[in-house]
Amino acid sequence: MGMMRFRVFPAERNTEQLARQAYLAGIDRTSWPVRTAVEGDTLVLHRSVSDSANLHAPWPVEGHGELTLSTGSLIERTEPYLLPLELARGTIVQVRNQLSEWQLIGLAVPKAVGGKLATAIERLSHAVVEQSDPAVSARYSDESLRAALDAANLLAAAYTEQMFAARRRNGPMQVGLLGAELGTELLDNYTSRQFLTTFNAAEVPICWRETESTEGRFSWTTNDRQIEWCRQHGLKVVAGPLLLLDHRDLPDWLYLFEDDFENVLDFVSTLVRATVERYRGQVDYWICAGRVNSDVLAMSEQERLRLVARTVELTRELDPDTPALVSFDQPWAEYMRERHVDFPPFHFADTLVRADIGLSGLVMEMNLGYFPGGTMPRHILEFNRQLDAWSELGLPLWLSLCAPSAYHDDPLAVRKVAPRPGGWTPAAQQSLAARLIPFALARQSVQGVLWNQLLDSRPHDFPHGGLFDDRRQAKPALRTLAAIRRKYLR
Repeated sequence: MGMMRFRVFPAERNTEQLARQAYLAGIDRTSWPVRTAVEGDTLVLHRSVSDSANLHAPWPVEGHGELTLSTGSLIERTEPYLLPLELARGTIVQVRNQLSEWQLIGLAVPKAVGGKLATAIERLSHAVVEQSDPAVSARYSDESLRAALDAANLLAAAYTEQMFAARRRNGPMQVGLLGAELGTELLDNYTSRQFLTTFNAAEVPICWRETESTEGRFSWTTNDRQIEWCRQHGLKVVAGPLLLLDHRDLPDWLYLFEDDFENVLDFVSTLVRATVERYRGQVDYWICAGRVNSDVLAMSEQERLRLVARTVELTRELDPDTPALVSFDQPWAEYMRERHVDFPPFHFADTLVRADIGLSGLVMEMNLGYFPGGTMPRHILEFNRQLDAWSELGLPLWLSLCAPSAYHDDPLAVRKVAPRPGGWTPAAQQSLAARLIPFALARQSVQGVLWNQLLDSRPHDFPHGGLFDDRRQAKPALRTLAAIRRKYLR
């Protein structure tokens, strides 16, 4: 049995919430199942092995909000580590490594990046010297973190602008896609106008619960009208997921067959066949399956893999000219701190790619700021690391995103998740979109970004995650997305 201990300063930050979200990961960035405990000012993590590990934990940083940060690789030892110091050290190493990598490809680094990084290193040196006084060391560590994250944002902004400029110099640039999910009802006139001003693509959800509420009887009325509206206005149509492995999307009657996998496979095949045959030629991209790493229907991981592979194979058989995508929720797999799984999202995707079943692209779903069941916010260079890793699978990438604009109760949210208290405002949602979406679209490997919740005024998954509030008024993030399209996607 392995154990790692971290002293937390100030001690009031050592909360049960911190303990619930902290986890340990190895060199492959896969989490071990852990048991955590709060013992005074010390966070204790138990696991079944004693290998070196990186701690990932949420930490508030002035000017940056609460982000999940990572230490460097640490060995187990008797003496507890100082958590603020190790988070600062790990973040600085990540910024310096990324700076070196981008300099090697010719990135012109703004002087301000070097200045912020020098400040971060100088504050870190004070934090190391003052370890005998943990409170003083923690204060210097927090200052170091703030400067390091300032440097990370400046560096990422420079990368974004220079990558877009380089692609334009190299000839006509393939226009990336920016879209949002339309929901399960038709849009009113006001929302439609705002949508068309902002996006060049739309995700048309195929909700199995609505489409086949009674076994064998399909209803396509809403999807017919949504796709027709998209085609009339020149929007690229991303349809799906055809199969969404989520309790709120699966029809109630399917659970009668929960223990009969072959029957479930037949029902899914029937749904996919009916949908693809109906909309073949009207859809530009199929999302064959989504949230495929979810634990539903009492299926084994091998059965889920087989089910997803079948949706891709059948879609390509019926419509070989339209790209077929698969979507993976929570790509950092934070849920693995609670349980072991054989196929974390990246390994699930790698297995599908190696199976050579005609998969055309991968969608990374990140519902940022929600716990449990969402993706914990991270700094921009950590997103870059994840995009780099998934790009190595050799297929085009898509991002499916949302983030909250508030943290109070949301009576129309049906998913049992909640934003982290404090910090989430319309401006914070807007700021995240402004940083992350252009950064993603600047990469050759990223083909499109989809905001996966449009309206807070209808029943929805994620509290306050829409681009229109509960009074159907546009949030600031919508204006930012429109500006991103005008600046980068024309």
